[in-house]
Amino acid sequence: MAAPCIPQSKTKINMKTYQQKILFGSPGTGKSYQIDKHIIPYELLIDVEKMPANVIKTVFHPEYTYGDFVGKLMPITVGGNVQYKFYEGHFLKALSQAYKNIIAAQDNDGEIEKVALVIDEINRGNSAAIFGAIFQLLDRETDGWSSYEVSINEITFNRLFELCDLKIHSHVTGTDKVSTYKLGEEEILASNLQTRLDFLGCNFENRTIKIPPNLSILASMNTSDSSIYYMDSAFKRRWEWEFIDVNSNSILADGVAF
Repeated sequence: MAAPCIPQSKTKINMKTYQQKILFGSPGTGKSYQIDKHIIPYELLIDVEKMPANVIKTVFHPEYTYGDFVGKLMPITVGGNVQYKFYEGHFLKALSQAYKNIIAAQDNDGEIEKVALVIDEINRGNSAAIFGAIFQLLDRETDGWSSYEVSINEITFNRLFELCDLKIHSHVTGTDKVSTYKLGEEEILASNLQTRLDFLGCNFENRTIKIPPNLSILASMNTSDSSIYYMDSAFKRRWEWEFIDVNSNSILADGVAF
């Protein structure tokens, strides 16, 4: 399926380009500072004070897992009974926020607000295991959409819907029970749902997702740590790399810089 385009007549896209970048260098050279104080406010034009939900932060470490990144079922005790609740991970939070901003722009004929997912110490976790199938989404087209889609399980897809204010809803018309969905307060027939999902890059039947152009992923990594994980070339080539030297002067590099 070709990457969906957002109709220019419907929304005003106020974005430079998406960023998918790893800032690397020695500890204490200001990589996180560069992301927080320069890239997010001045390059991505995200106003954190006005809309803090548009920046999601996490830190990779040896115990960080795919479940922490995307989502996982966890047991909780309610009234002496054990129940299971799905907790969304940092990536799912960022993806749903980006989708919500696209929906809001469509509905209000406004600008699409950008979202940043920030990963500190990306090489202190096992990136291949943490990203899992999401790794495939890191291939991006020039318009910012993922080149490919990936399927996620039903629980994760349903939680993504909930985070986007999309809920299953049924009502009775005469003697018939009609299955619909509610997008915020708008009621949508199940048969018409896919049309509304097309501009998000989602496929309802196959439960597929794509990263949209208003979602940037920024990461930092130290090059002098001894307890770091190896990143393979297939993972590294999907990122732009920027070296931050000891004088905090950044050096742009094409492809893999080390």
